Amino acid sequence: MSSLQVCGSCGATLGLLEPAMECGCGGLLDLRHDPPAEDGRSLRRLFAARMASAAPCDRSGVWRYRELVLPGVEHDVVSHPEGNTPLLQREGVSRWTGLDHLLLKHEGHNPTGSFKDRGMTVGVTQARRLAVTALACASTGNTSASLAAYGAQAALPVLVVVPAGKVAFGKLGQSLAYGARTVMVRGDFDACLRLVREASARLGVYLLNSVNPFRIQGQKTIMFELLEQLGWEAPDWVVVPAGNLGNTAAFGMALVEAHRLGLTDRVPRLAAVQAEGASPFAAGFAEGFARRRKVAAETVATAIRIGDPASWDRAVRSIRDTDGVVTAVTDAEILEAKAVVDGSGAGCEPASAAAVAGARQLRQRGVMARDDRVVAVLTGHILKDPEVLLEYHRETDPPRPRQNPPVEIEPTLADLERVLHIV
Repeated sequence: MSSLQVCGSCGATLGLLEPAMECGCGGLLDLRHDPPAEDGRSLRRLFAARMASAAPCDRSGVWRYRELVLPGVEHDVVSHPEGNTPLLQREGVSRWTGLDHLLLKHEGHNPTGSFKDRGMTVGVTQARRLAVTALACASTGNTSASLAAYGAQAALPVLVVVPAGKVAFGKLGQSLAYGARTVMVRGDFDACLRLVREASARLGVYLLNSVNPFRIQGQKTIMFELLEQLGWEAPDWVVVPAGNLGNTAAFGMALVEAHRLGLTDRVPRLAAVQAEGASPFAAGFAEGFARRRKVAAETVATAIRIGDPASWDRAVRSIRDTDGVVTAVTDAEILEAKAVVDGSGAGCEPASAAAVAGARQLRQRGVMARDDRVVAVLTGHILKDPEVLLEYHRETDPPRPRQNPPVEIEPTLADLERVLHIV
């Protein structure tokens, strides 16, 4: 099998070992692979057999699908391993959304606590193949944490650029702990991404944001693994939080590819959910994607606080290819959804909860039917943003929905008994 980098705008092609992040026309690059020799049934058997293997590549929930990710790479991969994340059923979350068959694909169970590890294992592996000398990214937190970890494993220096004062401490702490050189910029994420793209072009550092086509290939495996967990029976809907739109792009690619290869008999519909204060893609969808939108982003869901999404064109293609929809939810809806997910024992970061809030909204609007089979993707771990979590449960008047403030007492049995009576 062979692979090429192909411009999504003009169709120009580049070799697999050319380190460009975009085409000369300005379009983003995608990877195109020759179809595998195996048919859909044979691929299913191959993927299933690898789950029982002890080989490092096979133990990864990314590299297990390597024919569909980066064919020909089986050795010297930079892998934790990642993937193999659970598909959860939580009745309380289903009741809250009004969907009888809702499942949660929890990517917060990845090594650094977010889905970013799936793309980073492929991106950093490719960086090592290219013999680059340094790695870089702009980030709202999860990308920097993941790149710092995988860069450390690959013994490559890492530069991460984050918006000052706008990154959750849990994520920032990971970048520092894993040894990345962390630069805090007085600006938003979009300013950080512009800066690091300029640095990549002029200083030669290898950029590992989702504009990197190898990142997108790794993120496709969320869908391959989800479909395999469902016995390759495609759900009706897949719901995803949408910020920089890398996952929206990757999921659409994967779902169409799975159908084309005969792994599934149909393509699920994709629902991308943005925070209302950072919803240029939802605004674009409402007007038929007539033009590219930008906004000054502001939302409590820091992981999707992005006003100028880099993967816009790719994501538009994914929404169209899957007959998908895009919607936006308020911060209050996100926080209530998070409290519901947390209270179910699953837990997630605020951006993840946007998917659950969006599923509920789409059910209330009649876009989804009660008996539709829906999978919401939770993109990050509950401890990624502890400040928001603790603030939500702080005692307020009036109380927030599902608020659970701590109770302070004297060290006496009478006080403890009083608290237990309240419970």
